[in-house]
Amino acid sequence: MPQGRRKTPFSGKAKKEQLKAKRERRQGENKVPLLQRPGGDNESESSSSVRKLNYQPTKGHGSKPNRYALQFFSESNEEIKQMKEFSRQVLVPVEEKDLEIEASDFFEDALDFPKRPAWNFNLSKEQLEAQENRYFHEYLNKIEVNYDLKDLSYFELNLETWRQLWRVLELSDIILFIVDVRFSATMFPPLLYTYVTKDLGKDFILVLNKIDLVPASLVVAWKHYFQQHYPLLKVCMFTSIPSYNLVSQKADKGGLQIRRRKGRLHMAAEGTQKLFDVCQSLVGDKVNLTTWQNKIKSEMHEDIENDEKVEIGETLHQQNETGFYQYEKFKGGILTVGCIGQPNVGKSSLMNAIMGKKVVSISKTPGHTKHFQTIFLTPQVRLCDCPGLVFPSKVPKPLQVLMGSFPIAQLREPYSTIRFLAERLDLIKMLRIEHPYNDNTWSPMDICDGWAKKRVYLTARAARLDTYRAANSILRMALDGKICLCLRPIGYLKEKEYWEKHVGVNEVRWIKAFSQEEGDGEFVPETNNSESSDEEVKNEDSDEDQNVKSETENTSSSEDEDDANKLKDSHQRLHHTYHKSSLYI
Repeated sequence: MPQGRRKTPFSGKAKKEQLKAKRERRQGENKVPLLQRPGGDNESESSSSVRKLNYQPTKGHGSKPNRYALQFFSESNEEIKQMKEFSRQVLVPVEEKDLEIEASDFFEDALDFPKRPAWNFNLSKEQLEAQENRYFHEYLNKIEVNYDLKDLSYFELNLETWRQLWRVLELSDIILFIVDVRFSATMFPPLLYTYVTKDLGKDFILVLNKIDLVPASLVVAWKHYFQQHYPLLKVCMFTSIPSYNLVSQKADKGGLQIRRRKGRLHMAAEGTQKLFDVCQSLVGDKVNLTTWQNKIKSEMHEDIENDEKVEIGETLHQQNETGFYQYEKFKGGILTVGCIGQPNVGKSSLMNAIMGKKVVSISKTPGHTKHFQTIFLTPQVRLCDCPGLVFPSKVPKPLQVLMGSFPIAQLREPYSTIRFLAERLDLIKMLRIEHPYNDNTWSPMDICDGWAKKRVYLTARAARLDTYRAANSILRMALDGKICLCLRPIGYLKEKEYWEKHVGVNEVRWIKAFSQEEGDGEFVPETNNSESSDEEVKNEDSDEDQNVKSETENTSSSEDEDDANKLKDSHQRLHHTYHKSSLYI
């Protein structure tokens, strides 16, 4: 036997770590220190480990598809275990008043977001990137020192994604910040408003999107809330699917609202007109916006019943370099509007609705838009679509999941979010489920088991109730608007009657394209059509499974692909290729 030094024992786990490190080196990723300390054999030793989501396979030498992958702090195994145990405890319903929120409850002045460090043209690209890396590392270290990470929300830890925000802020003449009106105050960082309006000196427009999912009175209340608290802020209301883009709408006995959109995408002319009016008032005669106005007028007079094939938009100009840019307002007589916001607020859908055709791909998966994209609305108006960014805040993590900031398919423990939802809405009545164990008390786990029993969600081998899949299904319905949790501004309940009679309600109805007789789009649940509604949900299960598989494998599908899958699943959906649902509370 040859003499020599004996090999030290090498475990399989250590081998996996070695291969992982080697793979990352070969990919040549631009590593940024992100407070990721080695956790040893027990993951709980590293309370601030970083979890990277939406990873894609490497396509070739030098390819870096994961440059913009989502990165969040991850809970330890011990914390996950405690949350799962808590999910078996009884629900404690909260009062409706607890749905009233204040933005200051979630955003603190000390909890700032990263801004691009000062630079000049004497710096090389390498020097600039090194400076930004150093700044971002110091920024994260400061947060870890001043805050307990358990008290903070998920927020973006990928410097490359923040660089996209910096570029859009530099390029744009007007900043268009888009929020989901259901969670508007939890999505709007006041420090960004201060930075844009005072430090950068640029105009700031807030778009309350998805107003078709909430009562008109609540939309008006939120609009006045932001106008009162942020004087320099211009507020617009918008929906990408006004009533003329809908084929049918109905509600079941439990209250799950079902809406189906027409195959052809039409410009949301009413909301676009309101956005145009605000931009025109800010720009004045410095940029000629006549072509944009003419485009809106021609769309309003177009026959919306004409069902034509959706046109493919122009080639997008995708920017993914750090680069230098010397800002010049209205450069070349062109108005540049930067669209920013958190994931899943509808930025790309808004751009498509403004264009009147599909020009930007969309997905329900956070992180689908990797880097900012520019497209010309008219020769004088340019839009920039920025990747969704989760800003640092104290928004509860279960609420972030309902907002769409964190991928549902990547949740290690979904039951805390089910509890958050069930304690504020009567999920048992809405889903029309029976207790799986014939008990009088309900827990989040019982709700998931009851839904799994009703939908026949079973595990593959043991044929037990698939609780995790049921939780995933409920959360997806909440994200899509079938189950709609709406947060309200402070004092809304006391002044609810005032807001319902407010003159601004008519403006919301006009943007939704509902007539006076139709109201503002709120439906009275039908009591004689429960069976057909159950069949609707069953037909949607196959679509849902496809979405779960797609997100788990870190892939994204466009709206057209979703429509094609639904056509294959049911002969009854030949002319109903897309559904949009909402539930009002």
